[in-house]
Amino acid sequence: MCNNEDFQENETELLWTKTAEFSDRNTRLDKFWGTALEEEGISRGKVKDWIKAGFAEINGKICKKPNQKLMGNEELTLKGEAELTSLVPEELPLEIIYNDGKIAVINKPAGLTTHPAPSCPTGTLVHRMIHHFPEIRDMDEWRPGIVHRLDKFTSGLITVALNEHDRLAMSTAFADREVNKAYLAIVHGVPKREFGEIDQPMGRHPVHKTKMAVVLKGGRDARSEYEVLWSDPAGRASLVKVKIYTGRTHQIRVHMAHIGHPLVGDQVYGSMPHAIWEQDQPQLAKLAERQMLHAYSLSFTHPDSEEELSFTQAPPEDFINMLKALDKSVQRVGLIGMPCGGKSAVLKILAEKKIPTFSADESVARSYEKDGAGWELMRQRFGNRFIDNETGNIDKAELFTAMCENEDLRREVMNIIHPIVQHDVTEFYKTNSNQPLAVAEVPLLLEGGWHTKKLVDAVIGIRTPEEKRTGELREKRGIDPEMLAVFDSWQWDEKSKMDCCTAIIENDADLAKLDSETTRILEVLADLRKDKETSFENYLKKLFNPDES
Repeated sequence: MCNNEDFQENETELLWTKTAEFSDRNTRLDKFWGTALEEEGISRGKVKDWIKAGFAEINGKICKKPNQKLMGNEELTLKGEAELTSLVPEELPLEIIYNDGKIAVINKPAGLTTHPAPSCPTGTLVHRMIHHFPEIRDMDEWRPGIVHRLDKFTSGLITVALNEHDRLAMSTAFADREVNKAYLAIVHGVPKREFGEIDQPMGRHPVHKTKMAVVLKGGRDARSEYEVLWSDPAGRASLVKVKIYTGRTHQIRVHMAHIGHPLVGDQVYGSMPHAIWEQDQPQLAKLAERQMLHAYSLSFTHPDSEEELSFTQAPPEDFINMLKALDKSVQRVGLIGMPCGGKSAVLKILAEKKIPTFSADESVARSYEKDGAGWELMRQRFGNRFIDNETGNIDKAELFTAMCENEDLRREVMNIIHPIVQHDVTEFYKTNSNQPLAVAEVPLLLEGGWHTKKLVDAVIGIRTPEEKRTGELREKRGIDPEMLAVFDSWQWDEKSKMDCCTAIIENDADLAKLDSETTRILEVLADLRKDKETSFENYLKKLFNPDES
């Protein structure tokens, strides 16, 4: 954290001027300036202090209220004070990965500014460096040993030269793009392509001058390549590895935002998706206290020995915790069984146990109501042929008769309805993304290939004795034998279904036994979640520490 305690003289006044955009409407004044000055190492707390001291103006009038809401289109100014004198060493920890007396490689923690500036005179990486490497104090006054930088909230590997000769050599190597750098980032959403190149010039944002942007004119060349390493089951975020061939300010943050996948936690270039997370995924938003970006690997030729050096550094705990939280996405369970096999009874038991449930039959019924998605598509395809004149809804009895008589028509109707059900189930899982599990009963799940498309994480089957299913349970549903036979003919046989299941509920007795069987299956699903969590932890260990595997 930056403070002024180590400085005694040469007070410097700072002044910023910005125009609030309409998109800033209802933003607190302290949050506006805190975001605008984030990269200058100025905390929101410092901004509050300056506002309370009367250093902020809105349209030329002093405002001392940090929580003042902006209307948009105001002219804003903020003054600050900083003191700059000689550097004072700070006896604080520094994780040194490599040091041969000429070159050092350091694992910079997130939240630590690389070098001092008027807006951040203390508490930087340089202040720690001059304690651990006092010999560098004879170099550049404010950036001794620094040959490249990382954003304040970016963690990971940074190279430091311990003498002026090697500093110049390393600076030249970086300028000539002879240093290979790769980063790990957690981005919003799932890129359509697993591999991609972003070759887009960058410059100052045409409106927001404190930001960088992809620009059509006047920009400097900027090239990045990304690889998707992992995506969370709910599609909320992905882990990507990004290699940069140029070193533009905020390059990865700008390039990933440009292709529609800003970094998680980046409130400058990804403010909109972060705001959505704050509303819909508050637990994840709380974990994203900074942009999820980590300098993972660094390779270069030693300026003296000409030895090829290569380093990797696993990301810090907050980065790992975000990935683990994303992997704990709802366990998507599909429930299947033969017609009249007890699926509705199991759904009721699960609902009583406070487990979110979904019924495909109910989804289709809603879809068939007037102006529903299925109603609209059916009407577009068949006109009013299957519209009930009294209710205006789809006449399900007439439609069923037509489907029994015409196999081609049945397939056409299924092709209309299945995507609607799939969409509804996907939304159901998203709605319950923070639950341990959610169960969707989809009779034709296997026939639709949902298990092979990885639309569910587990498939639970209900196995019911034939005489029970075609007798007692059929009579309770009020379905005649001929109709049940038709339903059966439209599905796989029971053995084929059960062979594809993760686990099976035996519905061969009364409701008490069915409840017991359902409870047993819930324990099986809980064990699967634990196994998945352990497997994911091992996956991350191998991914981030390849030399240890």
